[in-house]
Amino acid sequence: MTGHRTIDAPHTHDPRKQAPMKPSTHEPAGSLPATRDFPLTGAPEVRQNRTREMQLIPEAMARAHMRERLREAEVARPALRVVAARRMQRRAERASMRARRALALAVMQ
Repeated sequence: MTGHRTIDAPHTHDPRKQAPMKPSTHEPAGSLPATRDFPLTGAPEVRQNRTREMQLIPEAMARAHMRERLREAEVARPALRVVAARRMQRRAERASMRARRALALAVMQ
């Protein structure tokens, strides 16, 4: 069986028989150098399962999602202002009608 394999469908599931992944050469802007949070004692050859780019994908997706929500909110903001203005206009018209009615009753008595 020839062809490209992925992490989800490797040629073999034995990590010792798989080629080690190379670290990423492309670092996202503003990223800090990678540091190990745990010692690697007892591991003769460490196979990096994920590159830094892959680890940052959920964060990038969350940022894109937030940008999209902010854009939608900015688009909806003028419409909300129009709705609020119409609501205030109706409230003012009702107050004006009450005032006219009160004035008419005062004049009639």
